[in-house]
Parts: sequence; structure tokens; C-alpha cells
Amino acid sequence: MDTRTSPVRLRLERLREQMAAQQIDAVLLPSSDPHLSEYLPAHWQGREWFSGFTGSMATLAVLADRAALFADSRYWSQAEAELAGSTIELVKIASGGATTHVDWLAQALKSGQVLAADGAVLGLAAAQQLAAAMASAGIALRTGTDPLAGAWPERPDLPATPVYEHHAPHAPVPRSARLAEVRAAMVQRGASHHLVSTLDDIAWIFNLRGADVDYNPVFLAHALIDSSSACLFVGEGKVGAALQAVLAADGVQLRPYGEARATLAALPATSRLLIDPKRVTLALREAVAAGVAVIEAINPSTLAKSRKGAAEAAFIREAMAHDGAAMCAFYAWFEQALGRETLTELTIAERLSAERARQPGYVSLSFPVIAGFNANGAMPHYRATPDSHALISTPQGVVADGLLLIDSGAQYLGGTTDITRVWPIGTPSDAIRRDVTLVLKGTIALSRARFPRGTPSPMLDAIARAPLWAESLDYGHGTGHGVGYFLNVHEGPQSISKAVATPEMAMEAGMITSIEPGLYRPGRWGVRIENLVLNVPAPADEFGEFLEFETLTLCPIDTRSLEISLLRVDERAWLDRYHALVRERLAPLVSGAAMAWLMTRTEPLGS
Repeated sequence: MDTRTSPVRLRLERLREQMAAQQIDAVLLPSSDPHLSEYLPAHWQGREWFSGFTGSMATLAVLADRAALFADSRYWSQAEAELAGSTIELVKIASGGATTHVDWLAQALKSGQVLAADGAVLGLAAAQQLAAAMASAGIALRTGTDPLAGAWPERPDLPATPVYEHHAPHAPVPRSARLAEVRAAMVQRGASHHLVSTLDDIAWIFNLRGADVDYNPVFLAHALIDSSSACLFVGEGKVGAALQAVLAADGVQLRPYGEARATLAALPATSRLLIDPKRVTLALREAVAAGVAVIEAINPSTLAKSRKGAAEAAFIREAMAHDGAAMCAFYAWFEQALGRETLTELTIAERLSAERARQPGYVSLSFPVIAGFNANGAMPHYRATPDSHALISTPQGVVADGLLLIDSGAQYLGGTTDITRVWPIGTPSDAIRRDVTLVLKGTIALSRARFPRGTPSPMLDAIARAPLWAESLDYGHGTGHGVGYFLNVHEGPQSISKAVATPEMAMEAGMITSIEPGLYRPGRWGVRIENLVLNVPAPADEFGEFLEFETLTLCPIDTRSLEISLLRVDERAWLDRYHALVRERLAPLVSGAAMAWLMTRTEPLGS
């Protein structure tokens, strides 16, 4: 193919023509929308459209004569392949939260030049940092227009899927109680009004769900809450008449999605508005009427929804069991088909998704299935496509020995799941077995941890890395992310990672977090073993309250890929206890081949 006529190069050319017409020297395209979402509706996937990079997180900077994509280690191999021939430079950054692009732009542009970024999708905190850096370099920052408006004629419309209610019993706390909890926090902050733009916060507060964002049961909306009522800014026609009446009974008024800014501009000067600078955009902040006192603090709902109640925890355990039953059915089929049927990474994704869809309470996947065989597994966020995927077996036998990594999850009415396992294909090498065992040792170490309540979650990260660090090995992603309750699979505020700890990252009872250490050998294989865990109270003493983890995920960890001699006696005992729990919880839900597979894969190691 002549790369001069590749789609991405032609799109960049069109964008640069618009830049020249508007006297713009550079454009910054974050992976973002007006709600600062991780997964975006197609309307705001401009970074992907103009770069060709399909990963969920990256930042694109386009100048008249060069362009750069900033991505962390989870995406380096993927980005190198997808950017080939595009003329876009890959800039490797330390983490998804790094701001390397700010310094890069300050150096690439000259004093007096103009940088454009859409303030409607630029987070307030990020915009403040960007503005300060550009001002220091004498670069003008233009945030009042969307630089993509004229350069993307194929741009998709906003989604129009309906909003629906998350009903009891799976929604055990009524909307009125959620609103009362938020209002109590507003009083503590001295706020008369509270603006909420993050979609999972809105879905949680109002006990509503939608399908505007793939894999996340949320809908596009802003909310403005005061002491007695709330305005929900949502697309017209998305909320049916019956649900509108139910919301009205709880003091919730509906207004068109596009009126949020005008409403903020009309707030009385005596208002005291609570906003979260990390969870609201520059454009919304700038819309606030002059004279209104602005209180900056974390959204109260962000903290509240991270702490699941006893009833929610019970439904989550139920969802985990059904998820585990689906995986038993899938893996039983897979092992029988291996070497007898044509199996690819795409086959795996299709069949595993179909098994989940048969489970009660299933709504959707929680993210695209990641099935990576051998070298593809070394890319943490790899995704097979019809044009590029690995063949695993044919009716004549297994294609190659190696390791298969499967990272998958689902949305159920009673919870969100996320699990990663690795499975041997053929005969795993000694090197693979060593790597898998070292990663498992990290999973076990953190799963067994006990820590004081309020411990900043990043402090726990080193526990999972220690077995790998002892061998001079490491992985580039975080060890654990929060998980929502039939909401986003990635949820804050807690993060078990190398992130700088902040007060809101304190670990509290009821939080659900992943534990997923990994090890990646580019071009060879990748290892990741992931369970979800629930913070539960541990025995207390004179030193205060302590927490420990209850493992929620229910699926065997394949022992054929382990070097058992590397596991200590206590680590073997943990694995045996876990497999006994998996067998006990899943046996009532499976039968036939799935039952036989479960019994085989949960056999104890013994001493």
C-alpha cells in the first residue's frame, strides 16, 4: 500500500488544512469526552480516528509538520504496529497518567504560536496544568472551539439509546437515600449546589443505567443537585414517560443534554457550587456564573459508590458464581476442541461471550475479550481482529506449544466481573512455567495481605511485585483497579499501583479491587493472573482497625503451567484452599463436561 494515501495520513492532512484555516499551529487530542470517560462514545473518538491507534488510552498531538502519540507500556507494541506508515511518532510514557505531552508541546512550539484543545473534553485539572505550561513558554492556548468540527465530516452522532432503571433487589439502596447521602456531604462542604458529570457517578446516584458507552451501563448526562431537587441533563427522548414520573416523585427534573452550561451560567450569585476538579471539564467550569463561590473537592458519590454495602456484596458473590460457571462451560469445551477443531483468538472471544450470555442477570461484556496466544499475550491490551489474529489449533492438531492469556469480564444486574487466566497450549516450556509461577506468587502474596484501615492503596502495590522484583523482573501496569457495581469495570478512587497516593485513595471496607500482577516477554508470551477481591474487616487489636481481602473471583488457576517447586508450603496451601472454594461454589451450577472439568482443575496440590 502506498502509505501516502493511507487513511490516517489523509485524515491528518484534512485536519492540518483546518488548522491552517483557523490559524492554529497545534492540536491536542486526548482520549476523552465531556464526562472524562475512559471508554468513549464514537462521537468523541477523535484521537483514534486521526491516529489509527485503537487502544483505550493515549494522547495525540498534531503540528503542521509532525505528530506524536503518547502511550504507556501497556500499548507500546500495539501502537508501534498501528502507527506504522502514519508518520506519527510514538512517545513512550511511564504511565497512563503521565503528562509528558505537556512538556513535549512546550518544546515543540515556539513563543507566539497557538495550541488548540477542546475545553469541552479537557479535564479542569489537566487544563490548568496545560495552561500554566503554555503560558510559561509564551504559547497561546485556545480552548473555546472544537478543532475537529470541520476536519471530521464522518463524525458519528451522539448515541440515542434509552435510559432504564436499576431496580431492586439488585439496587438495594433507593434513589432518595442516595440523593440524601450526597446532600449530607454537600452540607459538610458548605455547598448549596453540586455539579456531577462523570457518568458512573450519575448512574449510581440516580439508580439509572444505559448503553451509551460500550461495555459500561451508563448514559450521557450531567447532573446539578441542590438541597431539595436535582436536574438531570440528558438527551431528549432517552427517558420514557413512566420513568420520568418516577424520577419526578424523587424531585428529579429532566432538561436537554445541551443545557448544562446555560444552567450553570444562570446560578444565583449567592450559590456555593461543589465540583470535583478531576472529574469536570474546563468548559463546564468556565460556564459557572461570575460571583458563584466554587468549592473544589472529590465528588461525594465517588467515595460512596466505591464502598459496597452488604446487600450489594451478596449479589456480587452471586454474579461471580454465575461468571465462574460460564467459564467452566467454556474451558471444558475449549480443551475438548483443542487440536480437533479450528480455534483462533476470535473463536475464544465469541464462544466465551456466548457462555456468559446464557447466565442469569447477564447484560453485556464489561470490556472486549482479550485473548492473546504466545506473542500476542505480551501486549496487555491486545485485541484480536478479523484482519490480525493468531491460529491456535486445527482439526489436525495444535499449531504450536505456548501460553494463552484470556482477560475477560461481564456486566450482570448484580455486579461487574473481570478475570485473567493463562492456559498452557501443548507443553509449556520451563521458562513459561517459571514466569507463571512468579506471577502467581505475587497474586497470592497480595491476596493474603492484612493492613490497617485507611492505608493508601498504592502502598500495597509492592507486595504483589516483590516476588518478581526478587528476580529483577517487573511489569508496566498497575497491580489493581477499583471495580464498580454493575458499573464501570475501572472505578476509583482506590488504585493499587505506583501512583502517588492521595487521601481519597485510602482503603475502606466494601471496596472491590483487582489483583493482577503480570510479566510480559515481547515477541514470546505474556502472563497475568487476576482476581477481584473485596475489602473486609480483619480481627482488630490495640493498634486499630484492620482490613483483609476476600477473593471474589471463582475460576481455577491452571496448575499445569506452574513450577510447583517454586511455591512455598503456605503458597500451595492458599492455592488448595482457593480451589476448594471454587469447587464448592461452582459445583451446584454446572454439570456434565463442565463439572468434570471443574473437578479436574481444582484437584489439590497437597503438601
